[in-house]
Parts: sequence; structure tokens; C-alpha cells
Amino acid sequence: MSTPRDESGSDLDIRFDPLDSDQLRLLLRLSPGERIRVMLDAQALAKGLILGRLHRQYPDLSPIELGFKFVEEIERAKQTRPGP
Repeated sequence: MSTPRDESGSDLDIRFDPLDSDQLRLLLRLSPGERIRVMLDAQALAKGLILGRLHRQYPDLSPIELGFKFVEEIERAKQTRPGP
């Protein structure tokens, strides 16, 4: 079996962590609505972690300014190519 590659020809298995089969089995037992809830909870956790870090880095910024920093970080992450 050949190694999967992306559009640029890079090996995909190098860019992604291995699947956790136990986690996958648990997720497959959930209803579609429950899976969405898990995804939204994970998204809220990630947002909270990022905002907390930004607040520690920039303690004098207002909540609105921190929101702008958050959006800047998300946009920068979108432009970053994943991988090693």
C-alpha cells in the first residue's frame, strides 16, 4: 500500500498524529448531535485557552482589544502550513 500524499506530494502520515482507536470508538457511539456537542465543547476549550494566554501576555488590553488579538492569531494560524 502506498503512502497517502497531499496535492503538493507531501506524505500525509507525517503531518497528522496517529488515530486513537479507543477515542474513535467512543465518538462513533455518539449520536450526530452529541458529536456536535463534543466538537463545540472542544472549540470553547481551545478558545478559552488562547484567550487566557493572550490575557497573560497583554494584561492591559481591553476585552475588545483581546478579541482583535484573538482574531489576528486565528487568521495567522490559517495561513501557517501544517506539518513538521
